[in-house]
Amino acid sequence: MTTESIKRLYKEAIHEYTNLTLPALASRSKLFFIALVPIVLFALAQLFQRLGFRIARPPLTTPETLTKSTPSRMTSTQVPALPTIDAAWKSALDALPTAELNNGKIPAFFFAHGSPMLLRDTSSDPRFKSMSNQSGKGALARFLSLFGPALLEKYKPKGIVVFSAHWEEAGQVLVTDYQENPLLMDYYGFDDVMYQVGFKSRGDSTFSARVVDALKAGGLKSRTLGTMESRGRDGRPSMPGTGLDHGVFVPFKLMFGDEFTSVPIVEVSQDESLSPDRNWEIGKAVDVLRSEGYLILSGGLTVHTFRDWSAWNEASAAPPYIALHKAILEALQVQDPADRRVALTNLTRHPGFRMAHPREEHFTPIYIAAGAGEAGKAQILDATYGQVTVAFGIEA
Repeated sequence: MTTESIKRLYKEAIHEYTNLTLPALASRSKLFFIALVPIVLFALAQLFQRLGFRIARPPLTTPETLTKSTPSRMTSTQVPALPTIDAAWKSALDALPTAELNNGKIPAFFFAHGSPMLLRDTSSDPRFKSMSNQSGKGALARFLSLFGPALLEKYKPKGIVVFSAHWEEAGQVLVTDYQENPLLMDYYGFDDVMYQVGFKSRGDSTFSARVVDALKAGGLKSRTLGTMESRGRDGRPSMPGTGLDHGVFVPFKLMFGDEFTSVPIVEVSQDESLSPDRNWEIGKAVDVLRSEGYLILSGGLTVHTFRDWSAWNEASAAPPYIALHKAILEALQVQDPADRRVALTNLTRHPGFRMAHPREEHFTPIYIAAGAGEAGKAQILDATYGQVTVAFGIEA
């Protein structure tokens, strides 16, 4: 029932109610109160949304052909030679070209940033069975522990520009300007120990200013953000705060250790519209930094839903999730830049996309990385279900 139909029903009920005689009024009161029910429910829904509660959308209908034809699990014969185990990850990372061999440019990366669960070993806890791959001893933690050192050794970056699914801004692109990076504990309901997590890192004002200049040169409104100013929204109501969010400091602890001050880190917001094109343009604007020795990392997840916990694990995920994962891998392997952009953008219309991303803030960072590495090829570094990591801008 739409808002307009509810309003129309309400007006009709009021009109009829106010024109009834007393005998008729008694017999028709029941009708009036029935008419009020959707009005009350609608008002409550609006109130809950203002308070930060999400009203779940009905599940998307899965096309019968997709359900019948899509296997419950992808096999190695369907998508051959893609890295999903430790040895294959290491080989893929070793195969990345140096900046010197890549026309002087460091590739841009979309990486799976995981969740706070990466800092805990939940492998023996049945409550978190579906997220076992993203726990402290899971596949993602193991990959990240290889990913970070490989990037530092191969590229020796002057600085790291990081985008996170957990920072959105409307109408402008904000860039952190912190000397010592504070941490924003933007998660809820965890044990006290999770709010005592530390990750020591630093920023650099000259570096932040250079990122802002690149964004402005790309036609975008941009400015720096200091420690005394709240970062703003992350797509949901939240308390004011500043600092690196958990989409940065959680994976970076695994990638770079508890203390990492040798290379400055600045975080940059994505566009709140969650438009693939708008966020692609943000990536294109910072592309110039790749040839200046800066590393661009854009973090999110290829599956992110709290409406269906089984979706987090390939073994329990329904066919539409598996089909989407396969479609993502296929789109990333389209090597013509223009065709790859079309394929990546079309993923938002995949039958499984809205199931995997009720809100797409965890998927849009892939467009930032793809925009930053638009020229050249893409190379998948981790093809594990739900936690894909890929390098863009491979020109070697």
